Amino acid sequence: MQIRSLITDSSKGRGRRKLAGAAVLASALMLSAAPMASAAPTTTGGEIESITISQQKAEAAVDYWTADRMKAAKNADSLVAGKSGSAAKVEIGKPAKVAGHGADVAAGKQTQKKGGKTRATQETPVSHIGKVFFTLGGSDYVCSGNAVVSGNESTVSTAGHCLNEGPGAFATRWVFVPAYENGKAPYGSFAATELVAPTEWSNGGDISYDTGFAVVSTSGGSTLTDAVGASGVAFNQARGEQYTAYGYPAASPFNGETLQSCTGYASDDPFGQSQSQGIPCNMTGGSSGGPWFLGSGSDGYQNSVNSFGYSSVRDTMFGPYWGSVIQQAYQNAQN
Repeated sequence: MQIRSLITDSSKGRGRRKLAGAAVLASALMLSAAPMASAAPTTTGGEIESITISQQKAEAAVDYWTADRMKAAKNADSLVAGKSGSAAKVEIGKPAKVAGHGADVAAGKQTQKKGGKTRATQETPVSHIGKVFFTLGGSDYVCSGNAVVSGNESTVSTAGHCLNEGPGAFATRWVFVPAYENGKAPYGSFAATELVAPTEWSNGGDISYDTGFAVVSTSGGSTLTDAVGASGVAFNQARGEQYTAYGYPAASPFNGETLQSCTGYASDDPFGQSQSQGIPCNMTGGSSGGPWFLGSGSDGYQNSVNSFGYSSVRDTMFGPYWGSVIQQAYQNAQN
């Protein structure tokens, strides 16, 4: 993966943030075709911003993403360049979990062994985890995402930088391709009809809030979760838990064609530049937005996403703490 500098302040020993995997894994899908117009963003409660996308534009997005364009999409490292975090503690509410369906959703299977395996492991496709493709700033990008339990049965979680510039414009031609592998899309593509992000990200670019949600249209007459199932979600949980992270890293030594995973216990940002947590993982750009599950395996509660890494902290992936603000963004999307 090509590392981009997100935060650089060597005089204070802070290190550099990179995208994807150990950096802000922004597999951002910036499409190189002319961007499609989108609705003006609306702010809800001063903390959440969203845009709606017409069904016509959603259908056009599905048509746009041919196999060749998917292969040509670049990872979104550049989308997090220059981003910074806040030392301020994120807002934390009451611990909350919403059970998923379509799979055995455990409360997060904990093992007794500390530590984790830094090297990513190739996985067979998981129905609810997939790749995200979108256009931003006139370029095509690729990220990762996950179908989560929702009232509308159509909500996908991803990184904030995989749907909004942070701060800046929302993406266009945004689609989710579940269970992607080697060019195959067994469930087809689901196009976004709404994109949602905390204003801390969409207006401030605060990496501690690097999470977004997309509401997608049906595909083949089925809702997303009818087709692929949905993960449970958890918010305001204890720090330092064991996680299993998934994604489609596209930068070397990976090629973005297969699902990869890492497992380990979370630790705080060593430079105190964000409220994000890191786990041992060498995934690269393209894995941005992939889900973190509590415990081991993909059947636990999702509790973060692949977000960024530091060039000076080898083989470590950071993900935002899902507190009450990200919980509100999820509530806005899933309803």
